[in-house]
Amino acid sequence: MADIVKQILAKPIQLADQVVKTADEACSFKQDCTELKSKTEKLAALLRQAARASNDLYERPTRRILDDTEQVLDKALALVLKCRGNGLMKRVFMIIPAAAFRKMSSQLENSIGDVSWLLRVSAPAEERDDGYLGLPPIAANEPILCVIWEQIAILYNGSVDDRSDAAATLVSLARDNFRYGKLIIEEGGIGPLLKLVKEGKLEGQENAAKAIGLLGRDPESVEYMVHAGVCSVFAKVLKEGPMKVQAVVAWAVSELTAHYPKCQDLFAQNNIIRLLVSHLAFETVQEHSKYAIVTNKSNSIHAVVLASNNSDANNRINDGNEDDERSLTPHPLGNKQAYKMHDVVTRTMAMKNQSTIPQGPSNGVKVNQTNNAKTDVNSNTKQTNRNHHHRHQPSISLAGTSIKGREQEDPATKAYMKAMAARALWHLAKGNSLICRSITESRALLCFAVLLEKGPEEVQYNSAMALMEITAVAEKDSDLRRAAFKPNSPACKATVDQLLQFIEKGDSELLIPCVKAIGNLARTFRATETRMINPLVKLLDEHEAEISREACVALTKFACTHNYLHLDHSKAIINNGGTKHLIQHLYFGEQGVQSSALVLLCYIALHVPDSKELAQAEVLTVLEWAWKQAFWIKDEKVETLLHEAKGRLELYQARGGGGGGSRRYK
Repeated sequence: MADIVKQILAKPIQLADQVVKTADEACSFKQDCTELKSKTEKLAALLRQAARASNDLYERPTRRILDDTEQVLDKALALVLKCRGNGLMKRVFMIIPAAAFRKMSSQLENSIGDVSWLLRVSAPAEERDDGYLGLPPIAANEPILCVIWEQIAILYNGSVDDRSDAAATLVSLARDNFRYGKLIIEEGGIGPLLKLVKEGKLEGQENAAKAIGLLGRDPESVEYMVHAGVCSVFAKVLKEGPMKVQAVVAWAVSELTAHYPKCQDLFAQNNIIRLLVSHLAFETVQEHSKYAIVTNKSNSIHAVVLASNNSDANNRINDGNEDDERSLTPHPLGNKQAYKMHDVVTRTMAMKNQSTIPQGPSNGVKVNQTNNAKTDVNSNTKQTNRNHHHRHQPSISLAGTSIKGREQEDPATKAYMKAMAARALWHLAKGNSLICRSITESRALLCFAVLLEKGPEEVQYNSAMALMEITAVAEKDSDLRRAAFKPNSPACKATVDQLLQFIEKGDSELLIPCVKAIGNLARTFRATETRMINPLVKLLDEHEAEISREACVALTKFACTHNYLHLDHSKAIINNGGTKHLIQHLYFGEQGVQSSALVLLCYIALHVPDSKELAQAEVLTVLEWAWKQAFWIKDEKVETLLHEAKGRLELYQARGGGGGGSRRYK
């Protein structure tokens, strides 16, 4: 940087010397030239001072100011050259207006003011006057640019406290105006902000992380930050920083990912997923000090080895794959409801009285259950578990994750940390199979279930949104669905149970994400698992249009042809009284609800055309009415489905009026 600034300064200094020399040789307008010479000498002295302080100069305003100064000196040299001629004819025909000298004098004054401001704003903290720096003439038309320059310069050279205040000012500017945020990025603010996040004090780190999150409002800005190294800096803070800073960093990760989904994989490559899950699990699901395991998978979380139930005599060590939700010990808080979270987690823990655990077939880990238990890791896993190798703590942390001092944090900070970790995982998981697989291979599913049950509102909401995105990916990814949401998985059962509890309440802000999540899991339920149908059908009755529409969409995923158990689910919807609600929405609902209700009713009619309930409700008449509505026929898929459903009903229910039905119902 210093060499670049010196190169930029070289030409203005040479021009200033030429102006001074030429002004001495002036034969006409000597007084005006003397005035220009005096101001040019002052400007040259400031430029030489800037050259000596080149290490401290802030590049962006330096370039702008020196470019303008160079243009002014070029004009000044051209003016004084006109005054150097001696000939009479030259003096007669070389007319120089008096206003030209006044204008040039004013421009030199402006350049002096700009360079003086540059030296003041770039001075180190110990040399800078604490007074107001003023507004440089170059920024007169855009004062906010001067404010941004000043704050970024302080980030480069200010004291620790001043840098924190400067970051707070940038937070205010970025929050108030999108254009100001773009200017902060264009003027080089990201580099010093990242440095402050990494090296500053607590308040400064928080302000800088918040500023970065606010600046990432569009894909171009986030991409610039990624190239500047934001992923590695955030990973370092999530691993080692104070919890208050980690919470703000987790929020910033969610903001950047939401505005630029392409950075999801880059964050994952920096172990952000593992670090966020560790924060989510901290004091949510206890870790047991006597059982530890290291996996050979770089993205897996070092799980606690626990058995599937207490009656299993052959406890085995799992390797962090789809079954590692069993590697969890119980949440300390119980649940008095019929399905108790405490019992779910307890069933997944190993027998505490067991003296030893057999060595797993492939991981090469020997676990010795003693009071001073520690893990002996084989040569393939020593590197990944080096952070645990010398620890004898009461609880074992995840590899690479520091929990020192987290226990002493106040409850509000811990809750905010979990909320932001869940929010970050929500946006990181959106549409990304690899990240969803990494999340579900960890303890995150059980953590989400526990937090849905016991967490504060914000934690619950972000957990529900994260589950909604993970299940949306699992709906399309059969491998992920089979691995993460096996019906006999305790974590899956616990998650589904908590989702259903919010659906049954029917009046929570979490209702829509929970409904969507259950709908996304429609293909994972067994034929005997029908308890989710009734609460979804109830949502069709006298609820807001958006809720009714989402309930229709979720039920459609149960009843559609792609679901292997569509016949069982369609019958369950009929038996729970869904038909009458769908008909009401079809006739009287809003357009979005009407379309969803029509599709669901068509699937039910297609799969159970011989239903007595459908005949009694005159569904055939309803579908014939729908066939005549032009706005539904415009959709080819809906048209085809409606045609097939109507044909099936005509085959089974056309005879015998409206009440015959099928022989199986007689």
